Amino acid sequence: QVQLVESGGGLVQAGDSLRLSCAASGRTFSSYAGGWFRQGPGKEREFVAAISWRGVNEFYADSVKGRFTISKDNAKNTVYLEMNSLRPEDTAVYYCAQRSLAFVGGSSIETDYGYWGQGTQVTVSS
Repeated sequence: QVQLVESGGGLVQAGDSLRLSCAASGRTFSSYAGGWFRQGPGKEREFVAAISWRGVNEFYADSVKGRFTISKDNAKNTVYLEMNSLRPEDTAVYYCAQRSLAFVGGSSIETDYGYWGQGTQVTVSS
């Protein structure tokens, strides 16, 4: 059984940093691309960042480019999202996801991901 478990969310002030972690069990991230999505209050879930299965290609939503960094540690079977210069509009539940297909790049399309975590809340106060 595949499980993705996010951690690292919390309440911070604008300008602060947080690092989210997504630990996988039952399926290794070393063969699969990972992604982060978020859903703000009253909003649709949206793409944040993705990383290829090799961990060398990344891409980001324009709203977080230059502030957020996605990475993966295959030895720990974990994907991370480093978030700097947080803004109140970054407030959301953050979800990590793992692509269904092996040995492909990341994607901004939700249906390309077959496995999802339960989400972790990030709240940024002004």
